[in-house]
Amino acid sequence: VSPVKRQKMESALDQLKHHTTVVADTGDFNAIDEYKPLDATTNPSLILAAAQMPAYQKLVDDAVAYGKKLGGSEEEQIKNASDKLFVLFGAEILKRIPGRVSTEVDARLSFDKEGMIQRARRLIDLYKEAGVGKDRILIKLSSTWEGIQAGRVLEAEYGIHCNMTLLFSFAQAVACAEAGVTLISPFVGRILDWYVANGDKKTYEPSEDPGVKSVTKIYNYYKKFGYKTIVMGASFRNTGQVKALTGCDYLTISPKLLAELSKEHVKLTPTLSVKEAQACDLEKIHLDEKAFRWHHNEDQMAVEKLSDGIRRFAADAVKLERMLK
Repeated sequence: VSPVKRQKMESALDQLKHHTTVVADTGDFNAIDEYKPLDATTNPSLILAAAQMPAYQKLVDDAVAYGKKLGGSEEEQIKNASDKLFVLFGAEILKRIPGRVSTEVDARLSFDKEGMIQRARRLIDLYKEAGVGKDRILIKLSSTWEGIQAGRVLEAEYGIHCNMTLLFSFAQAVACAEAGVTLISPFVGRILDWYVANGDKKTYEPSEDPGVKSVTKIYNYYKKFGYKTIVMGASFRNTGQVKALTGCDYLTISPKLLAELSKEHVKLTPTLSVKEAQACDLEKIHLDEKAFRWHHNEDQMAVEKLSDGIRRFAADAVKLERMLK
């Protein structure tokens, strides 16, 4: 087939895969089978939704049986069942993808560095019991100062790869790069949500979208200064945002938007590139804890969305525990 014809035939999703690693943002195995992403990400909200589907009842039953078998107080049994459920979903997802799955540490530990390290190691142990090596897992941690420092320790001392989630500010991105974590997930859609809710402007062109601009700046900074941390845009509201970040290292996309991209046949050209990033005029900064807290605090959107995101993930973790109970 001539390159011209192939260009006409290829969907936006297929073209995107030439420039960016596509990750499925779901706990639903059928969606993963359909769109064939390299990696997959989960979070408490996605696992809660999937665990309520009749198709996955056996995983829930197995997790409950595991919690009972370990014994202890009811609270301990539920915590163990909950961790096991996340790992059972992760292990099943890994049978369907060639890459890695992201599994989240309880958001209620977001300000407890040692608690996050302990829980992350526990999840890795559970995966090991299930026959899955740590090289196929990304442990998701909230991008609080404590979470970022937990990521630093897990990477350097235990060789556990981390995915820093709920990332909204440039300060968070800089601190993550300095901590040497494997991957960050800046949230595009939730940034847009905040600006729409708090400003006069209700619609944005993709290139002017505040979430797209945020990720573009982070990508350019990382590439200009040679950081190895992977930038994975997350939380998309529309395909325009996705297409405006073509060329980003990774993009994690919901099944709904993957379906839309697979039906679109517009020509995609990369908007992000290492070459352009290296030519941009960003200055390198260093953030200790005091500087991090100040710079992050200066970004009202990021402060509000981080705390809101932690509360939402924590609330869904509680709902999941109630369901297990």
